[in-house]
Amino acid sequence: MTPDLPLAKQAWSLRRTLLLGILLPIGVFIVLDTASLYRQALGAVNTAYDRTLLASAKSIGEHIGADGEGDQATLRANVPYAALETFEADNRSRMFYRITSTHGDLIDGFEDLPEWHGRLPDLGPYAALVDFYDDTFRGDPVRVAVLLQPVAMNKARVMAVVQVAETLELRRTLARQILIDTLWRQLALVCVITLVVVAVVQRATRPVRRLSAQLEARTEDDLTPLTSHQAPAELVPLLEATNHLMGRLQHLLANQKRFVRDAAHQLRTPLAVLKVQVQSALRGDVEPTQALQEISGTVNRATVLANQMLSLAKVAQLVQQAAPSPVDWAVILREVALDVSPLIAAKNLDFEISTHPAPITTHDWMLRELSRNLLHNATQYTLEAGALKVTLQADAQQVTLLISDSGPGISNDLRQRLFQPFSAGAARSGSGLGLAICLEIVQALQGSISLDNRFEEGHLTGLDATVRLPLELTPHH
Repeated sequence: MTPDLPLAKQAWSLRRTLLLGILLPIGVFIVLDTASLYRQALGAVNTAYDRTLLASAKSIGEHIGADGEGDQATLRANVPYAALETFEADNRSRMFYRITSTHGDLIDGFEDLPEWHGRLPDLGPYAALVDFYDDTFRGDPVRVAVLLQPVAMNKARVMAVVQVAETLELRRTLARQILIDTLWRQLALVCVITLVVVAVVQRATRPVRRLSAQLEARTEDDLTPLTSHQAPAELVPLLEATNHLMGRLQHLLANQKRFVRDAAHQLRTPLAVLKVQVQSALRGDVEPTQALQEISGTVNRATVLANQMLSLAKVAQLVQQAAPSPVDWAVILREVALDVSPLIAAKNLDFEISTHPAPITTHDWMLRELSRNLLHNATQYTLEAGALKVTLQADAQQVTLLISDSGPGISNDLRQRLFQPFSAGAARSGSGLGLAICLEIVQALQGSISLDNRFEEGHLTGLDATVRLPLELTPHH
Protein backbone atom coordinates (compact mmCIF):
# COMPACT_ATOMS: atom_id res chain seq x y z
CA MET A 1 0.00 0.00 0.00
CA THR A 2 1.43 3.35 -0.98
CA PRO A 3 1.98 5.83 1.86
CA ASP A 4 -0.38 8.75 2.17
CA LEU A 5 0.81 11.87 0.41
CA PRO A 6 1.36 15.04 2.44
CA LEU A 7 -1.86 16.96 2.81
CA ALA A 8 -0.46 19.97 0.93
CA LYS A 9 0.30 17.82 -2.11
CA GLN A 10 -3.00 15.93 -2.20
CA ALA A 11 -5.56 16.95 -4.81
CA TRP A 12 -8.93 18.19 -3.61
CA SER A 13 -11.60 15.59 -3.18
CA LEU A 14 -14.29 15.28 -5.82
CA ARG A 15 -16.93 16.24 -3.26
CA ARG A 16 -15.09 19.43 -2.23
CA THR A 17 -14.48 20.36 -5.86
CA LEU A 18 -18.16 19.94 -6.73
CA LEU A 19 -19.34 21.87 -3.68
CA LEU A 20 -16.97 24.78 -4.27
CA GLY A 21 -17.53 24.70 -8.02
CA ILE A 22 -21.30 25.00 -7.54
CA LEU A 23 -21.67 27.07 -4.35
CA LEU A 24 -18.94 29.63 -5.02
CA PRO A 25 -20.44 30.96 -8.29
CA ILE A 26 -23.90 30.88 -6.71
CA GLY A 27 -22.59 32.82 -3.69
CA VAL A 28 -20.93 35.45 -5.88
CA PHE A 29 -24.10 35.77 -7.96
CA ILE A 30 -26.26 36.16 -4.84
CA VAL A 31 -23.95 38.86 -3.42
CA LEU A 32 -24.07 40.80 -6.68
CA ASP A 33 -27.81 40.23 -6.95
CA THR A 34 -28.31 41.45 -3.36
CA ALA A 35 -26.39 44.64 -4.07
CA SER A 36 -28.38 45.16 -7.26
CA LEU A 37 -31.71 44.54 -5.51
CA TYR A 38 -30.73 46.95 -2.72
CA ARG A 39 -29.86 49.69 -5.22
CA GLN A 40 -33.11 49.14 -7.06
CA ALA A 41 -35.13 49.20 -3.83
CA LEU A 42 -33.31 52.34 -2.65
CA GLY A 43 -33.99 53.96 -6.01
CA ALA A 44 -37.69 53.07 -5.67
CA VAL A 45 -37.74 54.55 -2.13
CA ASN A 46 -36.09 57.76 -3.34
CA THR A 47 -38.53 57.99 -6.24
CA ALA A 48 -41.51 57.60 -3.87
CA TYR A 49 -40.25 60.14 -1.34
CA ASP A 50 -39.11 62.54 -4.05
CA ARG A 51 -42.73 62.55 -5.19
CA THR A 52 -43.66 63.60 -1.64
CA LEU A 53 -41.09 66.41 -1.78
CA LEU A 54 -42.55 67.57 -5.07
CA ALA A 55 -46.03 67.55 -3.58
CA SER A 56 -44.74 69.62 -0.65
CA ALA A 57 -43.15 72.10 -3.05
CA LYS A 58 -46.37 72.39 -5.05
CA SER A 59 -48.37 72.87 -1.84
CA ILE A 60 -46.07 75.71 -0.87
CA GLY A 61 -46.35 77.17 -4.36
CA GLU A 62 -50.09 77.51 -3.85
CA HIS A 63 -49.42 80.07 -1.06
CA ILE A 64 -47.32 82.34 -3.23
CA GLY A 65 -48.77 85.58 -4.64
CA ALA A 66 -47.48 88.61 -6.54
CA ASP A 67 -48.03 92.39 -6.54
CA GLY A 68 -47.34 94.67 -9.47
CA GLU A 69 -47.23 94.22 -13.20
CA GLY A 70 -45.22 92.05 -15.58
CA ASP A 71 -41.86 90.70 -14.59
CA GLN A 72 -41.27 93.63 -12.29
CA ALA A 73 -43.90 92.39 -9.87
CA THR A 74 -42.83 91.45 -6.34
CA LEU A 75 -43.51 88.08 -4.75
CA ARG A 76 -45.22 87.52 -1.47
CA ALA A 77 -45.92 84.34 0.49
CA ASN A 78 -47.42 83.37 3.77
CA VAL A 79 -46.94 79.64 4.29
CA PRO A 80 -47.79 78.25 7.71
CA TYR A 81 -45.48 75.44 8.76
CA ALA A 82 -48.57 73.39 9.52
CA ALA A 83 -49.02 73.08 5.74
CA LEU A 84 -45.94 70.83 5.67
CA GLU A 85 -46.99 68.55 8.52
CA THR A 86 -49.23 66.65 6.12
CA PHE A 87 -46.12 65.44 4.27
CA GLU A 88 -44.04 64.52 7.31
CA ALA A 89 -44.28 60.79 7.88
CA ASP A 90 -44.48 59.30 11.41
CA ASN A 91 -42.64 62.30 12.83
CA ARG A 92 -39.39 60.57 11.88
CA SER A 93 -38.38 63.20 9.33
CA ARG A 94 -38.34 66.97 9.36
CA MET A 95 -39.06 69.29 6.47
CA PHE A 96 -37.74 72.79 5.72
CA TYR A 97 -38.54 75.19 2.95
CA ARG A 98 -37.25 78.38 1.37
CA ILE A 99 -38.90 80.65 -1.21
CA THR A 100 -36.81 83.03 -3.26
CA SER A 101 -37.08 84.99 -6.43
CA THR A 102 -35.05 84.11 -9.46
CA HIS A 103 -32.64 86.85 -8.38
CA GLY A 104 -32.07 85.15 -5.02
CA ASP A 105 -34.21 87.48 -2.88
CA LEU A 106 -35.64 85.64 0.14
CA ILE A 107 -39.45 85.69 0.19
CA ASP A 108 -40.21 83.23 3.01
CA GLY A 109 -38.86 80.16 4.81
CA PHE A 110 -35.54 79.21 6.40
CA GLU A 111 -32.93 81.78 5.50
CA ASP A 112 -29.96 79.47 6.25
CA LEU A 113 -31.16 76.73 3.91
CA PRO A 114 -28.38 76.54 1.25
CA GLU A 115 -29.31 78.26 -1.99
CA TRP A 116 -29.78 76.17 -5.15
CA HIS A 117 -27.10 76.65 -7.80
CA GLY A 118 -27.88 73.71 -10.04
CA ARG A 119 -29.78 73.36 -13.31
CA LEU A 120 -32.97 71.65 -14.30
CA PRO A 121 -32.58 68.20 -15.92
CA ASP A 122 -33.22 67.96 -19.65
CA LEU A 123 -35.78 65.20 -19.19
CA GLY A 124 -37.08 64.81 -15.68
CA PRO A 125 -39.38 62.09 -14.32
CA TYR A 126 -42.15 64.57 -13.50
CA ALA A 127 -44.18 67.07 -15.55
CA ALA A 128 -42.80 70.03 -13.60
CA LEU A 129 -39.77 72.32 -13.52
CA VAL A 130 -38.17 70.44 -10.63
CA ASP A 131 -34.70 69.30 -9.64
CA PHE A 132 -33.68 66.93 -6.82
CA TYR A 133 -30.29 66.83 -5.12
CA ASP A 134 -28.60 65.86 -1.83
CA ASP A 135 -27.22 68.49 0.56
CA THR A 136 -26.52 69.19 4.23
CA PHE A 137 -28.57 71.50 6.46
CA ARG A 138 -27.67 72.28 10.06
CA GLY A 139 -25.30 69.32 10.16
CA ASP A 140 -27.84 66.79 8.90
CA PRO A 141 -27.95 65.26 5.42
CA VAL A 142 -31.10 66.26 3.56
CA ARG A 143 -32.81 65.58 0.28
CA VAL A 144 -33.85 68.79 -1.49
CA ALA A 145 -36.46 69.40 -4.18
CA VAL A 146 -36.30 72.69 -6.14
CA LEU A 147 -39.46 73.76 -7.97
CA LEU A 148 -39.61 76.72 -10.35
CA GLN A 149 -43.16 77.92 -9.71
CA PRO A 150 -44.71 80.38 -12.20
CA VAL A 151 -46.89 83.02 -10.46
CA ALA A 152 -49.58 84.79 -12.51
CA MET A 153 -51.95 87.15 -10.66
CA ASN A 154 -53.76 90.03 -12.32
CA LYS A 155 -51.05 91.59 -14.47
CA ALA A 156 -48.09 90.04 -12.63
CA ARG A 157 -45.96 87.40 -14.43
CA VAL A 158 -43.00 86.24 -12.33
CA MET A 159 -41.17 82.99 -11.38
CA ALA A 160 -40.62 81.82 -7.79
CA VAL A 161 -37.98 79.35 -6.64
CA VAL A 162 -39.33 76.92 -4.03
CA GLN A 163 -36.86 74.71 -2.11
CA VAL A 164 -38.13 71.93 0.14
CA ALA A 165 -35.62 69.89 2.17
CA GLU A 166 -36.32 66.67 4.06
CA THR A 167 -34.06 64.90 6.54
CA LEU A 168 -33.18 61.30 5.70
CA GLU A 169 -34.13 59.44 8.89
CA LEU A 170 -37.17 57.76 7.37
CA ARG A 171 -35.43 56.98 4.08
CA ARG A 172 -32.46 55.42 5.82
CA THR A 173 -34.68 53.43 8.17
CA LEU A 174 -36.67 52.09 5.24
CA ALA A 175 -33.46 51.38 3.25
CA ARG A 176 -31.99 49.43 6.18
CA GLN A 177 -35.21 47.48 6.56
CA ILE A 178 -35.19 46.66 2.84
CA LEU A 179 -31.54 45.58 3.07
CA ILE A 180 -32.20 43.38 6.11
CA ASP A 181 -35.25 41.78 4.49
CA THR A 182 -33.27 41.18 1.29
CA LEU A 183 -30.35 39.66 3.17
CA TRP A 184 -32.63 37.34 5.15
CA ARG A 185 -34.32 36.12 1.96
CA GLN A 186 -30.99 35.67 0.19
CA LEU A 187 -29.56 33.88 3.21
CA ALA A 188 -32.54 31.55 3.27
CA LEU A 189 -32.03 30.96 -0.47
CA VAL A 190 -28.32 30.21 0.10
CA CYS A 191 -29.18 27.74 2.86
CA VAL A 192 -31.74 25.97 0.67
CA ILE A 193 -29.33 25.83 -2.29
CA THR A 194 -26.50 24.60 -0.03
CA LEU A 195 -28.64 21.82 1.44
CA VAL A 196 -29.83 20.76 -2.02
CA VAL A 197 -26.31 20.87 -3.49
CA VAL A 198 -24.80 18.96 -0.54
CA ALA A 199 -27.50 16.31 -0.79
CA VAL A 200 -27.09 15.99 -4.56
CA VAL A 201 -23.28 15.88 -4.35
CA GLN A 202 -23.43 13.30 -1.55
CA ARG A 203 -25.74 11.17 -3.65
CA ALA A 204 -23.68 11.69 -6.82
CA THR A 205 -20.40 10.74 -5.12
CA ARG A 206 -21.84 7.78 -3.24
CA PRO A 207 -20.80 5.28 -5.96
CA VAL A 208 -17.23 6.61 -5.79
CA ARG A 209 -17.11 6.18 -2.02
CA ARG A 210 -18.67 2.72 -2.31
CA LEU A 211 -16.10 1.74 -4.94
CA SER A 212 -13.29 3.08 -2.74
CA ALA A 213 -14.59 1.09 0.22
CA GLN A 214 -14.77 -2.08 -1.88
CA LEU A 215 -11.20 -1.66 -3.07
CA GLU A 216 -9.98 -0.85 0.43
CA ALA A 217 -11.64 -3.96 1.84
CA ARG A 218 -10.04 -6.27 -0.72
CA THR A 219 -7.12 -8.47 0.08
CA GLU A 220 -3.84 -7.94 -1.73
CA ASP A 221 -4.32 -10.94 -4.02
CA ASP A 222 -7.98 -10.26 -4.87
CA LEU A 223 -8.00 -9.13 -8.52
CA THR A 224 -11.54 -10.16 -9.43
CA PRO A 225 -13.37 -7.71 -11.75
CA LEU A 226 -15.43 -4.89 -10.26
CA THR A 227 -19.16 -4.93 -10.95
CA SER A 228 -20.44 -1.99 -13.00
CA HIS A 229 -24.15 -2.72 -13.48
CA GLN A 230 -25.18 -0.18 -10.78
CA ALA A 231 -22.45 2.37 -11.47
CA PRO A 232 -23.20 5.74 -13.10
CA ALA A 233 -22.36 6.08 -16.77
CA GLU A 234 -19.41 8.37 -15.93
CA LEU A 235 -17.78 5.67 -13.80
CA VAL A 236 -18.19 2.83 -16.30
CA PRO A 237 -15.04 3.72 -18.33
CA LEU A 238 -13.02 3.91 -15.11
CA LEU A 239 -14.35 0.55 -13.93
CA GLU A 240 -13.66 -1.05 -17.30
CA ALA A 241 -10.11 0.35 -17.34
CA THR A 242 -9.58 -0.84 -13.75
CA ASN A 243 -10.89 -4.32 -14.58
CA HIS A 244 -8.63 -4.42 -17.64
CA LEU A 245 -5.66 -3.44 -15.51
CA MET A 246 -6.49 -6.02 -12.84
CA GLY A 247 -6.87 -8.64 -15.54
CA ARG A 248 -3.39 -7.85 -16.81
CA LEU A 249 -2.03 -7.94 -13.26
CA GLN A 250 -3.76 -11.26 -12.62
CA HIS A 251 -2.27 -12.68 -15.81
CA LEU A 252 1.16 -11.36 -14.82
CA LEU A 253 0.91 -12.80 -11.31
CA ALA A 254 -0.30 -16.13 -12.67
CA ASN A 255 2.67 -16.25 -15.03
CA GLN A 256 5.05 -15.38 -12.24
CA LYS A 257 3.63 -18.06 -9.96
CA ARG A 258 3.76 -20.62 -12.75
CA PHE A 259 7.31 -19.58 -13.63
CA VAL A 260 8.49 -19.85 -10.03
CA ARG A 261 6.76 -23.23 -9.63
CA ASP A 262 8.14 -24.65 -12.87
CA ALA A 263 11.60 -23.16 -12.30
CA ALA A 264 11.79 -24.69 -8.85
CA HIS A 265 10.75 -28.05 -10.24
CA GLN A 266 13.11 -27.94 -13.21
CA LEU A 267 16.13 -26.69 -11.24
CA ARG A 268 15.60 -29.29 -8.54
CA THR A 269 16.25 -32.14 -11.01
CA PRO A 270 19.70 -31.09 -12.35
CA LEU A 271 20.80 -30.07 -8.87
CA ALA A 272 19.79 -33.48 -7.52
CA VAL A 273 21.59 -35.21 -10.40
CA LEU A 274 24.63 -33.03 -9.84
CA LYS A 275 24.66 -33.91 -6.15
CA VAL A 276 24.48 -37.64 -6.92
CA GLN A 277 27.27 -37.33 -9.48
CA VAL A 278 29.54 -35.47 -7.04
CA GLN A 279 28.86 -38.00 -4.29
CA SER A 280 29.55 -40.87 -6.73
CA ALA A 281 32.81 -39.24 -7.81
CA LEU A 282 33.89 -38.72 -4.18
CA ARG A 283 33.24 -42.40 -3.40
CA GLY A 284 35.26 -43.46 -6.46
CA ASP A 285 32.35 -45.28 -8.10
CA VAL A 286 33.37 -43.93 -11.55
CA GLU A 287 36.56 -42.84 -13.12
CA PRO A 288 37.47 -39.16 -12.40
CA THR A 289 37.46 -38.23 -16.10
CA GLN A 290 34.04 -39.79 -16.65
CA ALA A 291 32.72 -38.19 -13.48
CA LEU A 292 33.92 -34.74 -14.56
CA GLN A 293 32.36 -35.19 -17.98
CA GLU A 294 29.03 -36.14 -16.44
CA ILE A 295 29.21 -33.25 -14.00
CA SER A 296 30.12 -30.88 -16.85
CA GLY A 297 27.15 -32.07 -18.90
CA THR A 298 24.78 -31.55 -15.96
CA VAL A 299 26.20 -28.08 -15.25
CA ASN A 300 25.84 -27.12 -18.92
CA ARG A 301 22.20 -28.20 -18.98
CA ALA A 302 21.52 -26.32 -15.73
CA THR A 303 23.25 -23.23 -17.12
CA VAL A 304 21.16 -23.32 -20.29
CA LEU A 305 18.03 -23.78 -18.20
CA ALA A 306 18.90 -20.87 -15.89
CA ASN A 307 19.76 -18.58 -18.81
CA GLN A 308 16.53 -19.35 -20.60
CA MET A 309 14.47 -18.84 -17.44
CA LEU A 310 16.13 -15.43 -17.06
CA SER A 311 15.32 -14.70 -20.71
CA LEU A 312 11.68 -15.62 -20.13
CA ALA A 313 11.56 -13.25 -17.15
CA LYS A 314 13.25 -10.51 -19.18
CA VAL A 315 10.56 -10.71 -21.85
CA ALA A 316 7.88 -9.93 -19.26
CA GLN A 317 10.00 -7.01 -18.04
CA LEU A 318 10.58 -5.50 -21.49
CA VAL A 319 6.88 -5.71 -22.36
CA GLN A 320 6.24 -3.04 -19.72
CA GLN A 321 8.87 -0.70 -21.21
CA ALA A 322 8.50 1.50 -24.26
CA ALA A 323 10.69 0.59 -27.21
CA PRO A 324 13.44 3.17 -27.79
CA SER A 325 13.47 3.24 -31.62
CA PRO A 326 12.86 1.02 -34.70
CA VAL A 327 15.41 -1.76 -35.34
CA ASP A 328 16.01 -3.66 -38.58
CA TRP A 329 15.15 -7.31 -38.07
CA ALA A 330 17.10 -8.25 -41.20
CA VAL A 331 20.38 -7.02 -39.70
CA ILE A 332 19.69 -8.80 -36.41
CA LEU A 333 18.73 -12.04 -38.19
CA ARG A 334 21.98 -12.12 -40.15
CA GLU A 335 24.03 -11.43 -37.01
CA VAL A 336 22.29 -14.28 -35.19
CA ALA A 337 22.86 -16.59 -38.19
CA LEU A 338 26.56 -15.72 -37.97
CA ASP A 339 26.55 -16.59 -34.24
CA VAL A 340 25.07 -20.06 -34.86
CA SER A 341 27.24 -20.72 -37.91
CA PRO A 342 29.52 -23.07 -35.94
CA LEU A 343 26.51 -25.31 -35.26
CA ILE A 344 25.53 -25.14 -38.93
CA ALA A 345 29.05 -26.00 -40.02
CA ALA A 346 29.32 -28.85 -37.50
CA LYS A 347 26.33 -30.59 -39.12
CA ASN A 348 27.41 -29.66 -42.64
CA LEU A 349 24.03 -28.08 -43.37
CA ASP A 350 23.01 -26.59 -46.71
CA PHE A 351 22.18 -23.15 -45.29
CA GLU A 352 20.43 -20.39 -47.25
CA ILE A 353 19.27 -17.00 -45.95
CA SER A 354 17.31 -14.27 -47.75
CA THR A 355 16.27 -11.04 -46.03
CA HIS A 356 14.66 -7.70 -46.82
CA PRO A 357 14.74 -4.53 -44.64
CA ALA A 358 12.17 -4.90 -41.87
CA PRO A 359 12.17 -2.03 -39.33
CA ILE A 360 10.15 -2.83 -36.21
CA THR A 361 9.75 -0.57 -33.18
CA THR A 362 10.78 -2.88 -30.38
CA HIS A 363 13.74 -3.84 -28.24
CA ASP A 364 16.76 -5.22 -30.07
CA TRP A 365 17.09 -8.01 -27.49
CA MET A 366 13.61 -9.39 -28.14
CA LEU A 367 14.14 -9.85 -31.88
CA ARG A 368 17.61 -11.25 -31.28
CA GLU A 369 16.35 -13.79 -28.71
CA LEU A 370 13.44 -14.78 -30.95
CA SER A 371 15.74 -15.35 -33.93
CA ARG A 372 18.35 -17.23 -31.88
CA ASN A 373 15.87 -19.69 -30.39
CA LEU A 374 14.18 -20.46 -33.70
CA LEU A 375 17.49 -20.88 -35.57
CA HIS A 376 18.97 -22.98 -32.78
CA ASN A 377 15.96 -25.30 -32.78
CA ALA A 378 15.97 -25.59 -36.56
CA THR A 379 19.70 -26.35 -36.58
CA GLN A 380 19.32 -28.93 -33.84
CA TYR A 381 16.49 -30.87 -35.55
CA THR A 382 17.76 -30.63 -39.13
CA LEU A 383 19.31 -33.91 -40.26
CA GLU A 384 23.02 -34.19 -40.96
CA ALA A 385 23.91 -32.49 -44.30
CA GLY A 386 20.27 -31.43 -44.61
CA ALA A 387 18.88 -28.16 -45.95
CA LEU A 388 18.02 -25.15 -43.77
CA LYS A 389 16.44 -22.11 -45.40
CA VAL A 390 15.68 -18.74 -43.73
CA THR A 391 13.49 -16.09 -45.46
CA LEU A 392 12.51 -12.67 -44.13
CA GLN A 393 9.99 -10.66 -46.16
CA ALA A 394 8.14 -7.42 -45.45
CA ASP A 395 5.13 -5.71 -46.99
CA ALA A 396 3.25 -2.53 -46.09
CA GLN A 397 1.67 -4.02 -42.96
CA GLN A 398 3.70 -6.92 -41.58
CA VAL A 399 6.99 -8.81 -41.57
CA THR A 400 7.08 -12.58 -42.17
CA LEU A 401 9.92 -14.85 -41.07
CA LEU A 402 9.95 -18.38 -42.49
CA ILE A 403 12.49 -20.94 -41.23
CA SER A 404 12.29 -24.22 -43.15
CA ASP A 405 14.31 -27.17 -41.84
CA SER A 406 14.61 -30.73 -43.12
CA GLY A 407 13.96 -32.44 -39.80
CA PRO A 408 11.47 -35.08 -38.72
CA GLY A 409 8.61 -32.63 -38.13
CA ILE A 410 6.29 -32.78 -35.12
CA SER A 411 3.37 -34.97 -34.09
CA ASN A 412 -0.11 -33.64 -33.42
CA ASP A 413 0.22 -34.47 -29.74
CA LEU A 414 3.46 -32.55 -29.45
CA ARG A 415 2.03 -29.60 -31.39
CA GLN A 416 -0.55 -29.04 -28.63
CA ARG A 417 2.05 -28.57 -25.89
CA LEU A 418 5.18 -27.52 -27.71
CA PHE A 419 4.83 -23.82 -26.76
CA GLN A 420 4.29 -24.65 -23.09
CA PRO A 421 7.27 -24.08 -20.77
CA PHE A 422 9.57 -27.11 -20.22
CA SER A 423 8.04 -29.08 -23.09
CA ALA A 424 11.02 -30.28 -25.12
CA GLY A 425 10.65 -31.96 -28.48
CA ALA A 426 13.02 -34.81 -27.62
CA ALA A 427 14.35 -36.23 -24.40
CA ARG A 428 17.39 -34.38 -23.07
CA SER A 429 17.52 -32.20 -26.18
CA GLY A 430 16.96 -28.90 -24.34
CA SER A 431 15.31 -27.14 -21.45
CA GLY A 432 11.94 -26.85 -23.14
CA LEU A 433 11.87 -23.06 -22.77
CA GLY A 434 13.03 -21.96 -26.22
CA LEU A 435 9.65 -21.99 -27.94
CA ALA A 436 7.92 -20.68 -24.81
CA ILE A 437 10.24 -17.66 -24.97
CA CYS A 438 9.45 -17.26 -28.68
CA LEU A 439 5.72 -17.33 -27.99
CA GLU A 440 6.02 -14.71 -25.21
CA ILE A 441 8.02 -12.41 -27.50
CA VAL A 442 5.66 -12.82 -30.45
CA GLN A 443 2.59 -12.15 -28.30
CA ALA A 444 4.27 -9.09 -26.79
CA LEU A 445 4.88 -7.80 -30.33
CA GLN A 446 1.23 -8.50 -31.24
CA GLY A 447 2.17 -11.12 -33.84
CA SER A 448 1.67 -14.84 -34.41
CA ILE A 449 3.85 -17.94 -34.59
CA SER A 450 3.10 -21.37 -36.00
CA LEU A 451 4.89 -24.69 -36.58
CA ASP A 452 3.65 -26.68 -39.56
CA ASN A 453 4.88 -29.92 -41.12
CA ARG A 454 5.91 -29.53 -44.73
CA PHE A 455 4.91 -32.17 -47.29
CA GLU A 456 6.12 -32.68 -50.83
CA GLU A 457 4.40 -35.28 -53.02
CA GLY A 458 2.79 -36.74 -49.92
CA HIS A 459 6.04 -37.20 -48.03
CA LEU A 460 7.10 -35.28 -44.90
CA THR A 461 10.16 -33.22 -45.79
CA GLY A 462 10.57 -31.00 -42.74
CA LEU A 463 9.08 -28.32 -40.52
CA ASP A 464 8.19 -24.67 -41.29
CA ALA A 465 8.36 -22.17 -38.44
CA THR A 466 6.45 -19.01 -39.44
CA VAL A 467 6.46 -15.74 -37.48
CA ARG A 468 4.34 -12.76 -38.51
CA LEU A 469 4.85 -9.37 -36.80
CA PRO A 470 3.04 -6.08 -37.57
CA LEU A 471 5.16 -3.12 -38.59
CA GLU A 472 3.11 -0.71 -36.43
CA LEU A 473 2.33 -1.85 -32.89
CA THR A 474 -0.91 -0.83 -31.22
CA PRO A 475 -0.26 0.91 -27.86
CA HIS A 476 -1.24 -1.14 -24.81
CA HIS A 477 -3.98 0.40 -22.64
